[in-house]
Amino acid sequence: MEKMLQVGVISSTHGIRGEVKVFPTTDDPARFKLLKKVTLDTGREQIPLEIQGVKFFKQFVIVKFKGIDNINDIEKYKGKSLLVNREDAVALEEDEYYIADIIGMQVNTEDGATFGVLKDVMETGANDVYIVEMEDGKEVLLPAIKECILDVDVEAMKMTIHLMDGLLS
Repeated sequence: MEKMLQVGVISSTHGIRGEVKVFPTTDDPARFKLLKKVTLDTGREQIPLEIQGVKFFKQFVIVKFKGIDNINDIEKYKGKSLLVNREDAVALEEDEYYIADIIGMQVNTEDGATFGVLKDVMETGANDVYIVEMEDGKEVLLPAIKECILDVDVEAMKMTIHLMDGLLS
């Protein structure tokens, strides 16, 4: 399991006082209000940052980091990820999973047959949709609902599904 989880990506600067627009990669951007610190992943290094302020603008979260008061100090980090330690992440409800924990999971049908590998998760308004790559290379979209997803074992990296009528056609 990943130790660090991505919560957003810096998309651009906001104003000249060091604020940034962050595209949230969490299902609930309001969670940024609860965050005290994040880690900026530059690709070469990980920089711990303390959050000083959070505002919301359209689909973005405007974040002000403590000690960064100038556009020039933050501009170079456009496109970089913001991460949190797993223990600092918001607790999950029952039947909720961190996407990073289920990507690559082996998917089997309820009769035990190998179906494929979970490649990605598409977040929609109603429910998530799991993108599963079958052994022949074709992709199948599975709704993340109890009628279709019977069991998820994060430790064993296995998912058991029920193939509802029409999913393969």
